[in-house]
Amino acid sequence: MQRTYTIGPRSFVLDEGKAQEALAGKRVVAGRETLAFNLLPLKYAWAYELYGKMKANHWEPEDVPMQRDVEQWRSTDALSDLDRWIVKMGVGYFSAAEGIVGDNILTVIRELVTASELKLVLGRHAHEENIHADSLLYMISSLGLNPHECEAMFEDIPSIVAKNEFVTRLSSGLRRDLDLTVPENVALFAKNLFVFGQCMEGTQFYGLFGTILSLYRQGKLTGIGTMFRYTLRDESNHIELLRRLLLELAAENPDVWTEELRSELRALMREAVDLEKRFIADVLPIDGVGLSRAEFDTYIDYIADRRLEGVGLEPLSPGVENPLPWLAELMDIGKEQNFFEGRVTEYQKASALALVSDDEL
Repeated sequence: MQRTYTIGPRSFVLDEGKAQEALAGKRVVAGRETLAFNLLPLKYAWAYELYGKMKANHWEPEDVPMQRDVEQWRSTDALSDLDRWIVKMGVGYFSAAEGIVGDNILTVIRELVTASELKLVLGRHAHEENIHADSLLYMISSLGLNPHECEAMFEDIPSIVAKNEFVTRLSSGLRRDLDLTVPENVALFAKNLFVFGQCMEGTQFYGLFGTILSLYRQGKLTGIGTMFRYTLRDESNHIELLRRLLLELAAENPDVWTEELRSELRALMREAVDLEKRFIADVLPIDGVGLSRAEFDTYIDYIADRRLEGVGLEPLSPGVENPLPWLAELMDIGKEQNFFEGRVTEYQKASALALVSDDEL
């Protein structure tokens, strides 16, 4: 349908049919390309809504008070050797992992998707990875950790090296010149979405989240715990974003979403779980901070199955239950008032605050 607007001596014809064609041409990959970055007409409204939630959850590391953490770190009796090891492993792993995720979002996923609203929310995702990386620098500088030692953690600890290699091998071959009209390449892209969303951010990040939050639960290093809680809330949105992208991709490319691919995805999750359990054995070489390695291994099985079921795949450990229910409470950051002291409360919009519920853990 065309509509003509006459303003003085000039007439302008607007063709609504072109907008309809633009909408019909939107796809996750291999869709309508435009350099105008015009969000309208929206096809993936959920992506724009998620972008709004992510904006409403904005936070800055410097708004987290760290004085008490510094005092505890300098004290000779406030923290055990295991407590300190957990923090160093956390900083060492995440200082590499957040960068790996951010690079994959920007140089792989965002470059390959074609709908502008998807690029918009992926840009926000990448921005949040920058905030997470910044928070790690803030932790390192506040506690006075040796940055070279932190770098050595992700180069010299075999379980960290193995986890990083697991995800980078699936991103190194996916760059912007990949032809996504070829089904085999679409399947590779699906694996990337699954590994980074459900295996890495959705499962492999939870080993350290749990150990750091166990310290927080005991009143230890609450500033660091605060930043990890806010990071975790961001991660819940990242997991959902890549989950929805994978489901949309599968719906638009049913010839790719085969039993063979689904079996490969389950095998990738099994590998991710095995790697995470090896990593937990390094983070917790002895039981402590209210955690046993056996309980945490079961927790990773529980999380992994939730991720698999979220994308319509069969669980690896049917019937497994959450052995650490207290983590659900610590991961829900909306239940405490005045939790975040500082300007972060000014960023929050109560109507849009995205909470991490037990169903999302």
